[in-house]
Amino acid sequence: TGFEVCAPTDTCKAGAHGNGDGQFWGPLGVEVDGSGNVYVAEAINSRIQKFASDATYVLQWGGPGSGDGQFNYPVDLTTDGSGNVFVADIDNQRVQKFDSGGAYLTQWGSNGSGDGQFFNPSAIATDGAGNVYVAEAGNHRVQKFDGAGNYLAKWGSPGNGDGEFLGPFGLEVDAAGGLYVSEAYNYRVQK
Repeated sequence: TGFEVCAPTDTCKAGAHGNGDGQFWGPLGVEVDGSGNVYVAEAINSRIQKFASDATYVLQWGGPGSGDGQFNYPVDLTTDGSGNVFVADIDNQRVQKFDSGGAYLTQWGSNGSGDGQFFNPSAIATDGAGNVYVAEAGNHRVQKFDGAGNYLAKWGSPGNGDGEFLGPFGLEVDAAGGLYVSEAYNYRVQK
């Protein structure tokens, strides 16, 4: 299988190189949904794999390209409370949304710096209300959308001051709605 289930105190190795079921090539994003299913975004294989909570391979979707359900270097993914899967498709400059079975639902974004546009969407997270947050390494900002992809807000600009970002590559939302942003080039995390 692609990974092993381990006790929290164990050290385990995970995965094997390849493009078969349960193998990985460039796994960059991992997410566990509310039911314990594990999703892995593979940048090189341009696909998403899904595993059950016991590490059993379930399915995969995607493939290289720019069409609906295809990917060009998917780097991160997240799920919402309904089990939908959102994928940051970095080289296609978009976010794609799928149901838990991998069926394509919608997408948003295009290359640029305007509202709802992306330049290297590098991280993605959802909050308890179903809003989607996208960090952009290229635009040095975070944008907020509703679950259907409608633009809601943005913040950040290039720099090292409070609320400024240089290379935001990680996002996480806590239970109270606080957003944590890790910055590769400012060597810090901001809330």
